[in-house]
Amino acid sequence: MTRLFNDPATFTEDMLAGFLDANADYVVGVPGGVVRATETPTGKVAVVVGGGSGHYPAFCGVVGPGFADGAVVGNIFTSPSAREVVSVAQAAHGDAGVLLITGNYAGDVMNFGLAVQELRDQGIEARYLAVTDDIASAAPQDAAKRRGIAGDFTVFRCASAIAEEGADLGTVEAAAAKANAATRTLGVAFDGCTMPGADRPLFTVSPGTMDLGLGIHGEPGVSSHEMPTAAELAGLLVCGVLAEKPSGAANRIAVILNGLGRTKYEELFVVWKTVAELLVASGHTVIQPEVGELVTSLDMAGCSLTVMWLDDELERLWISPADTPAYRKGAVATVAETRRAEVTRQTGAVAILTADDASRAVGALVAQGIAAIAGQMIEAESDLGRIDAVAGDGDHGRGMVKGATAASRAAAAAVTQGGGGAAALTAAGEAWAAKAGGTSGVLWGAALNAAAARLGDRGTPGDRDVAEAVRAGHDALVELGGAKRGDKTMLDALGPFVESLEQAVSDGISWRTAWLASSEVAEKAAVETAELRPKVGRARPLADRSVGTPDAGAISLAMCIHAVAELIEERS
Repeated sequence: MTRLFNDPATFTEDMLAGFLDANADYVVGVPGGVVRATETPTGKVAVVVGGGSGHYPAFCGVVGPGFADGAVVGNIFTSPSAREVVSVAQAAHGDAGVLLITGNYAGDVMNFGLAVQELRDQGIEARYLAVTDDIASAAPQDAAKRRGIAGDFTVFRCASAIAEEGADLGTVEAAAAKANAATRTLGVAFDGCTMPGADRPLFTVSPGTMDLGLGIHGEPGVSSHEMPTAAELAGLLVCGVLAEKPSGAANRIAVILNGLGRTKYEELFVVWKTVAELLVASGHTVIQPEVGELVTSLDMAGCSLTVMWLDDELERLWISPADTPAYRKGAVATVAETRRAEVTRQTGAVAILTADDASRAVGALVAQGIAAIAGQMIEAESDLGRIDAVAGDGDHGRGMVKGATAASRAAAAAVTQGGGGAAALTAAGEAWAAKAGGTSGVLWGAALNAAAARLGDRGTPGDRDVAEAVRAGHDALVELGGAKRGDKTMLDALGPFVESLEQAVSDGISWRTAWLASSEVAEKAAVETAELRPKVGRARPLADRSVGTPDAGAISLAMCIHAVAELIEERS
């Protein structure tokens, strides 16, 4: 259990403050993460890595010469927001472009993808790559759907090393893609991890067993097995990874035996003894192996084996020197200038356009609705986390609280500044996406922004205007998220709600009355997601385990709709 914390809600911020102080020679803080304490040299591509926290040394611990130029640090197990990614990338960028790299998770793909577009709009050449090394999370023919776990490290390492050599952005991206294509990982867990302040782990493993195919965000494994000896475990991991040797690959390999947070180094070395013997017996030559904690999952007990098949270029990059807070190899010749000051760049606040009196009244109602949603999310945080932990990472409740409370403050501030309905919704959407992070954060942000664009800041919207604004939010969510009805997502509750609302308004019913009836439709649809199998997101590899439990995103959405319905009833 993670026992040392002050306020669980500020665990990541407190951790990052301590990390920065302890490693001031290596890194400085920027909004959203950290960058090197030295300026990015002219002509050097900046490699920015990142994702949720809880994985140290990944991601902030590998920022430094020979490795990453910056790391975006989200809440525990939660993707950072696009705004945070842009902030770190701006600070790390010199003049030769930026390559962003994360594991392959929906929230990271969305937020880092949006950041790439924003950086390009600013004139910064930016590209993005998602690591897909976890062989347990999808079949070989669906390799693009695989998660990124400890293989993040090998891809980060090779991309960073070639960038340090002065390669251009296209070459750096190609090296990262080559490393990803050459990397395979398989992991096991002996016990789950516990979020700060939680009274139970995200999942448990039955005594005398282990979970095979774990994730690094507190997700349980895809199957349960009898607890092996160290030698038997080594055989299982080696056979599993070598079975997916890339076609045409040579026999020189980089290898990581990675601890997940609670398994002791001594235990890892016992396992490594047999791993090394089996790899040599299979005809492979191991090049500078790494045994230890490199990509962790809070206090999870377990380990993973990563193999990257090497060609001459990847081998040169793998063994090159690096000097970071958590990873040091060889001697790095540092010639870059010390960064002149702590970077404080951040994307600007939402501009508030003065609305007419009628729209300001609408803005006040919007702010009250968002406040009601925030209150509902605070009350439901633990329940949502437990639902999410069945087949996910258990962070949904905390993310919804962070997003909704930030949105409530932003909407209230917009109204105070004279904003109308659209201004309040836009401010709420931007704040929700920025503070919640993750998949739900970016989707809620997109939906609220789209609804705001349809609503406008003039006059009182009619019944059809409200229905069309809700439809616009729905369509934005579909376009960005890529999910379909039946995929077991929040869309399975939102779709029926929108259709019910539209039909009622079309029948001449006021939007307020229609909202009340449609709220019940959303709640019923959310509960019925229990019978669905997830086809996207972190729950997908654990689809069977998810059956019987509703989707956390659908449940939280229905709760939010219900909170607004209660406000409507109070004002009737």
